[in-house]
Amino acid sequence: MVVGVAVVRDGLVLAAYRPGPDGGWEFPGGKVEPGETEEQAAVREIREELDLEIKVGASLGPAVDISAAYRLHVHLASIVDGEPVLREHAELRWFGAAELDEMDWLVPDRPFVRELRTRL
Repeated sequence: MVVGVAVVRDGLVLAAYRPGPDGGWEFPGGKVEPGETEEQAAVREIREELDLEIKVGASLGPAVDISAAYRLHVHLASIVDGEPVLREHAELRWFGAAELDEMDWLVPDRPFVRELRTRL
């Protein structure tokens, strides 16, 4: 399982840009390690990738396949402490609900973008 995190603050969501030929905007996150819950993995990944402490909230819907071996599940989250630090992506940006459809999202993240729009 892979967990993505839609970090929301003041009605905006934080997205990260993954460069390269298959690149695009995504919800930051990563693989759930053995023995971790999705929520624990989300907290760890966001700490590692963005230097943020978060509180994980509701799911944005059922998991979607991203490969034969992995499924993506995205959760809402709020910031407990810190400001996002760019470490692993080419760009970080805060988006409002009206901007979400304009961005080039990675295919697995798109169903979660649609759900997120209804919650911002």
